[in-house]
Order: sequence, then structure tokens, then C-alpha cells
Amino acid sequence: MKLLGIVFLIFISSSAFSQTRIYPLIKNYGGIFDIPYAEEKPDPSIDYNIVIEVERAIDSPDSLNWALNNVARLLNVHVMGGVNPQKLHVVLAIHGGAAYAVLNNEAYKAKYKVNNPNLALFEELEKAGVKMFVCGQSLIARKIDRMKMVPQVKIASSMLTTLTSYQLKGYAVLKF
Repeated sequence: MKLLGIVFLIFISSSAFSQTRIYPLIKNYGGIFDIPYAEEKPDPSIDYNIVIEVERAIDSPDSLNWALNNVARLLNVHVMGGVNPQKLHVVLAIHGGAAYAVLNNEAYKAKYKVNNPNLALFEELEKAGVKMFVCGQSLIARKIDRMKMVPQVKIASSMLTTLTSYQLKGYAVLKF
């Protein structure tokens, strides 16, 4: 009987960890797990106004920027929780080491010798209505040519003014 109990626990434990990631809004990025037993979930009746400071640099030039992928996770987890995508108003303030992710493929490849792995993610975020701004101060400080950026990202005077402006408009502030 004790052995049967141990086998049952192993079965339950392994099935709990063998879930498949889902992508309800941002396809192929920001995969999340469905948590049907969660007691705290997003509220589908409210609008989510969120401004995100995206600062984290790439871990490796050939890998997806973790912070940008986490934005996709944020969107996916809210949609999984029942929030209509039209109620998600997300703004990115990209700066610091993350600013290199906004390079178009030609400029990224010249700098890192690999294709920019973030290109399709920028397209998916734009399709989902995410407004993306890169800090103009970061562009100049890092000598990033504004003419060699992905088209989905626009230039802001600074990350500082983007964050303060949206925070004063009632947006929740996150930092990735």
C-alpha cells in the first residue's frame, strides 16, 4: 500500500510539471502555463494600463531578449485569465542595454555577427497593440543609429519622461 502511495505521488508530481506552454495572444513567444486552480487571477472587467521599463540586456546575441519575451508573457497571462486583448494598453520604455535589441537585422548582424532574434517578437507585440519606445538618450549614449532600428519601435526623448508621463496618466509601472 505504501508503494502504491509513492507511485501515485510520483505520477501526480510528474504530470504537474509536464504541462505544455500556451500562447493565447502572442504566438510563439511568452509561453505560459494554464493555472486553472489559481485563486488570484486577472480581472476581465477592467482595463490594464501598464508601462514597462525594459532595461535588461541580451544574455547572448543569438538569444531572445528576456525582458521583451516577458512582455509577451504578461500579455499572454492576462488573455489566458479572460482579459480581452483590447483592454490591454501596454507601453514599453526601452533603454540601457536593451536598446541594442531595437537594431534592424542589418545593423544587429554587423554588431553581433548573428541575425536579430527579436524581430518577429517586435512584430507580434506591435500586432497586439503594444506601443514601443526606445530612449533617445540611450541611442546617443550607445551610438545607435536611429535610422537602423526596427520600424515597430519609435524614439522617445527619454525613458525617464516616458515612465513619468504614463505613470501620471494612471499606468501601472513594471520593470523588466
